[in-house]
Amino acid sequence: MTRKHRRLILVLACGAGLGSAVALTLSAFRDSVAFFVSPSEIAAKAPPAGRSFRLGGLVEAGSLHRTMDGARPAATFEVTDGHATVSVHYIGILPDLFREGQGVVALGTIAPDGSFRANEVLAKHDEAYMPKEVADALKKSGHWNPAAGPPPPAATWNDMTVTGAKQAKAGG
Repeated sequence: MTRKHRRLILVLACGAGLGSAVALTLSAFRDSVAFFVSPSEIAAKAPPAGRSFRLGGLVEAGSLHRTMDGARPAATFEVTDGHATVSVHYIGILPDLFREGQGVVALGTIAPDGSFRANEVLAKHDEAYMPKEVADALKKSGHWNPAAGPPPPAATWNDMTVTGAKQAKAGG
């Protein structure tokens, strides 16, 4: 066997090993990655049964029904994106921020009856929400004066300067 043949065999073996490693990695990710899907996308083409994904949208007003499943709390509610609606069943305690009309992201699977069985529910808050600690920090740093009006939008928190905030207070 010549040197050329040995090099070719070595390159082919490395390529096969690398290809196998990539295939195993992608196979492992397929089981653990949860994709985000809207109710309209489910209505158009439902994901395969048993496939875990995230359902996102707004909790439809008047759709929340709380019950008990044995000793555990359960909830059924509708999630909508304005075009389609999906019924969600969840067994467990809902988050404190969970409300009708608010955004929600639920992790789970499609049941055979077409409803969504959630394993986890995350409530989303709107862009006007500001934790108390952030409000206190903005006041203390001079970026926001509550007497001058509502707090600045979150998108501007990183690029605000103290001098600009003081000028706004003096002018307003």
